[in-house]
Amino acid sequence: MPFNGVNNYKLTIQYDGTDFFGWQIQAKGKTIQGEITNALEVLLKKKVTLIGAGRTDSGVHALGQTANFKTSEALDIYRFLFSLNSLLPFSIRISEMVKVHENFNSRFDAISRTYFYQISAKPSPFNQKFVWAYHKELDVHLLNNLTAPLLGRHDFAAFTKFADDREEHFCTLFSAKWSRFKNTVLFYIEADRFLHGMVRAIVGTAVNIGKENGSPGDMEAVVNSHDRKIASASAPAKGLFLYKVKYPI
Repeated sequence: MPFNGVNNYKLTIQYDGTDFFGWQIQAKGKTIQGEITNALEVLLKKKVTLIGAGRTDSGVHALGQTANFKTSEALDIYRFLFSLNSLLPFSIRISEMVKVHENFNSRFDAISRTYFYQISAKPSPFNQKFVWAYHKELDVHLLNNLTAPLLGRHDFAAFTKFADDREEHFCTLFSAKWSRFKNTVLFYIEADRFLHGMVRAIVGTAVNIGKENGSPGDMEAVVNSHDRKIASASAPAKGLFLYKVKYPI
C-alpha cells in the first residue's frame, strides 16, 4: 500500500543512444533521463524526480534500463504508458511500467547490472550504429581466457576514466563471457556495479591484448597497475548495451 498517498512506479526502458548525451540530465544536450522526465512532467503537470539504475554514457544503448518515479496519483498503467510513449522520441521506448513498493529505488536496490558489447567483422547498414566494426579475426577462446582473471572482487581503477584515489573502485564481477554468433562477437558482463567507462575499457584492453596473442597474466598486470594509462583505449560507445538490471526477488 502507498505511504502517505505516494505511488511508486518502475519503468523498463529501451533506447538507441546514438543521438543522446548519455542517460543523465546535463546542462546542455539531449539525454535519455531528460526526455523521459520532460514527458512525465507534461502528463503529471508537476515536477518529477526520475531515478535511473545506470548512468550510460553518450552513444551507449539500452534494452533493459530501469528507473522509478513517485507521484501522488494512482495511475492507470496501461493508459499512462501509452501516453508516455506517445510523447517520447521513437528512439526511446518504455517497454514496461509496474507499481512497486513505496521505498523501491532503481539505483540502490539493484543487486547487479548486465551489459553486452557487439563486435562485427562485417557490419551491415542495419546494424552499423550498434556494433564496433573490427576487421581482424577475434579468438573467442583467447578472449575468454583473458577476461577470466577479472571475475570476483577487484580494484578496477585501471578501467575507469576518473581514477580518483578517494573513490571506491572495487567491483564484484559475477560473469564475463565471450561468444560468437555468425559474424558478430558478443561479450556479456555482469557485476554488482560498474565504474565510469569500465566495460568499454575492458573490451578495448581484451581485444588489444588478444591481438598480440597475450596471456591472462597481461590482463592481471593491467588490473594490478590501477592505472588507466596501462589499459588500452576504450572500445567505441556504439557497441555497448545495458542489457538488464537485477533486483532481489
